[in-house]
Amino acid sequence: MNQDWLRRRWFDFRQGHSVYLIFLLTFANFILIFHRLLIERVESLHEIFGELWVFILVFIVIYIPASIIIGAWHRKTQFKVEADVMIRQNPLLAKMFRTLLDVQTGKISNKEIEDMRTFLKKIEDGKGQ
Repeated sequence: MNQDWLRRRWFDFRQGHSVYLIFLLTFANFILIFHRLLIERVESLHEIFGELWVFILVFIVIYIPASIIIGAWHRKTQFKVEADVMIRQNPLLAKMFRTLLDVQTGKISNKEIEDMRTFLKKIEDGKGQ
């Protein structure tokens, strides 16, 4: 069997598991624990949300819009910061940009260009380590 096929299935499994299935399971677990530890123990809340389905409905009506608002805020403000930090900490990206600038300004030798080409080819072939 093709090893690349197995690696792709392993990647698909981890993505499906961690991004979707575990997210749904932990979300449901959070709701159930929240209901059990808070709603059932506080009499005034228990009178309002005594039925689990009522609590779930109210929780989702409040939680989903709040999550969307926070997610939009994160995308519009924090994502730029996170991307900037990741770019600044990526030595390969810095080396590639420097090489491109050096090529455009004529400050690089043919040997350095060839070394970079060989280096990138090794990464493409999965031998970058």
